[in-house]
Amino acid sequence: MNLQKLFLTFGGAGLSPKAPGTVGTLVSLPIGLAILYYLGMETLFMFTLAITVVGIFEINKYEKTTGIHDHQQIVIDEAVGVWIALMLAYSTAITMDYPYVQTLAIILSFATFRLFDIWKPSTIGWIDRELKGGLGVMLDDVLAGIAGGLLSAIILLAIGKLY
Repeated sequence: MNLQKLFLTFGGAGLSPKAPGTVGTLVSLPIGLAILYYLGMETLFMFTLAITVVGIFEINKYEKTTGIHDHQQIVIDEAVGVWIALMLAYSTAITMDYPYVQTLAIILSFATFRLFDIWKPSTIGWIDRELKGGLGVMLDDVLAGIAGGLLSAIILLAIGKLY
């Protein structure tokens, strides 16, 4: 396996024979958490931004070489999406004071990101269908991450009001 494939499959997670997107999300979540806890939100944000930009160019090269758009083995976009959802959910969780709120934020960021990534409503679906190349592959997951993070934050806030 070359470095490009290692990067695009997020260390091989995308090579899973079943549900490579979910496996890629599950593998990338603890890495995002480690960066968040040990290096901080700013570092996770900058790392996510860098991976997004590099991902666009690497996916463009991969698609030009293989002729395949949005191959299911490419899961670097899932990593970016769940990290965005995690940042939004965790930013909300640290302002709340009920038990297990941070754990709930982690679980919700995974679940809501996967919901929007699979469902692909509205603009997310349009981008997935219409935008070609690395930009389309990455941008639908960026938007799914934003939507998932915002939904997670709303759920956390609602629980806080009820608690």
